[in-house]
Amino acid sequence: MALHIGIVACSAEGASLCYRTVCVEGAQLLGPHDHPEVSMHTHSLAGYMKCIDRDDWRGVGELMLSSAGKLEKSGADFLICPDNTCHQAMRFVEPVSPLPWLHIAKVVAAQAVERGFRRVGLTGTRWLVDSDVYPENLTARAVDYLRPSATERDEISRIIMDELVYGVFKPEAVAYFQRVIAKMKEQGCDAIVLGCTEIPLIITDENSSLPTLDSTRLLARAALRHAVR
Repeated sequence: MALHIGIVACSAEGASLCYRTVCVEGAQLLGPHDHPEVSMHTHSLAGYMKCIDRDDWRGVGELMLSSAGKLEKSGADFLICPDNTCHQAMRFVEPVSPLPWLHIAKVVAAQAVERGFRRVGLTGTRWLVDSDVYPENLTARAVDYLRPSATERDEISRIIMDELVYGVFKPEAVAYFQRVIAKMKEQGCDAIVLGCTEIPLIITDENSSLPTLDSTRLLARAALRHAVR
């Protein structure tokens, strides 16, 4: 019997893509229309942003743990969080969590190694890209990384927070990401980490000059494999 997946959601678009991936791709492992049991809980994104804006990662962790407790009561066996930025709070979460977690950056780093990538570009909110969430997990697997410039980080973060989380997908945003990715390719990157769970809604292997590491779908697929192992 497959394990019950608990999704600790933060922003709606990324969590929705993660949920859809689990449900649709579950059929590849379990048969037509089948997938593991899934429960999801989210606090208001505004609650998370109040903590993030004041650099209160312990507060972010408390929100995640609140969701974790509700998901434990719903019967979940393990947890995932389809929000890269929130993983800065995992140091406050994992030691006291009622359930185990799959870590999104560990999943992405493992995929980078499996596909033979040696230097990856990072994209995501400025809080995520400025953090050690990906550098720690990539360097632990001997994968080098490159951050966008400060100006690029600000504009990518603006696109994410002002557009993508609201389901607004503009051609200008796609073009901006494509320019950043092309620049990273020129600087020696051989793949790009889509380190915000909304970015895969506008950037894919089809329109990127570098192979993509889609954190949203990779996490969902890792959860599926764990659930049916």
